[in-house]
Amino acid sequence: MGEMSDVGRLVLLGAPLGNPADASARFREVLATADVVAAEDTRRLTRLARDLDVTVPGRIVSYFEGNEERRTPELAEVLVAGYTVALVTDGGMPSVSDPGYRLVRAALEAGVPVTAAPGPSAVTTALALSGLPCDRFCFEGFLPRTPGARRSRLRALAAEERTLVLFEATHRIAGALVDLAEAFGPDRPAALCRELTKTYEEVVRRPLGELAEWAAAGDVRGEITLVVAGAPATPAIRPDDDALRAAVAEREAAGSSRRDAISEVATAYGLRRREVYELVHR
Repeated sequence: MGEMSDVGRLVLLGAPLGNPADASARFREVLATADVVAAEDTRRLTRLARDLDVTVPGRIVSYFEGNEERRTPELAEVLVAGYTVALVTDGGMPSVSDPGYRLVRAALEAGVPVTAAPGPSAVTTALALSGLPCDRFCFEGFLPRTPGARRSRLRALAAEERTLVLFEATHRIAGALVDLAEAFGPDRPAALCRELTKTYEEVVRRPLGELAEWAAAGDVRGEITLVVAGAPATPAIRPDDDALRAAVAEREAAGSSRRDAISEVATAYGLRRREVYELVHR
C-alpha cells in the first residue's frame, strides 16, 4: 500500500453496466491510485482494468454478499489507519442492491470521509429508456424470492402511483411477471430492460400480461431491470352538497380565506371551482 495519511477515505465507484467506455475519468484515476480496491468480483475488475488500460497498484480484495459482514471490519481498520479504499461492484453504484451499505456505515461511524466517483446506474438508465413517466418513481430492488412473499409484496405495491423500478433474476422473471400481471392487472404498461449498454441490449415495452406471455415463451437471459407504470390515480368520491359546504367552512375556520378554501376543496375532489363556489353562496 502507498503512504498513509492521517485520515483514510472511502470512495464508491460507479462501474460501467457493460460497456467499458462508460467508465469516467475519475473512475480510472481512483483505480490507479487507491491503496485497496474492494471488488464484488475480482476477476471482473481485473478484466475491466485491462479493457481500460489501467494498472491497479493497490491491493485487490473480494467484497461480495457472502463475505461482506466479515470483511467490513477489516476494511474499516484499513480506513482508520489512513489509507484510501475504493469500492466497486459488478456494475452501477455500490450499495444500490449491491454490497456497500455496511462499509459506508462503518466508515461514517469511524469518522472516515466517504465520497463517490458517480457513474452508470441501471435504475435511471432503464427508467429513461422505458418510455414511462419518470418525474416521480420508486426503486424496489429485488422482489422476495419465494412466490408467496413476492405476491404479498406486489399486492402491497399495487396502488403505488409512482413508476416502479425492479431488479429480477433471469430464472425468476417469468414467474414474477405472472404475479405482477395478477396483482397490477394485465394491462398495466411496463418495460423489460436487459443487458443494458451491452452488445445484446434489449428493451421490450408491453403491458404486463403480454410481457408475461413473452417471457414464458422464451429463455430470457442477462441482467434484467423491470420498469412498471404506476397505478392510475383514484378519483376521490364526491361528497354531498352539505359535506362540501362543511369542508369549506372547516378550512375557513382553520385560517384559510374563503377563496382559498373553495379552491382547496375543489382540487381535493376533482371539481370545478365555480361548482363549489356556487354551493357555498347558494
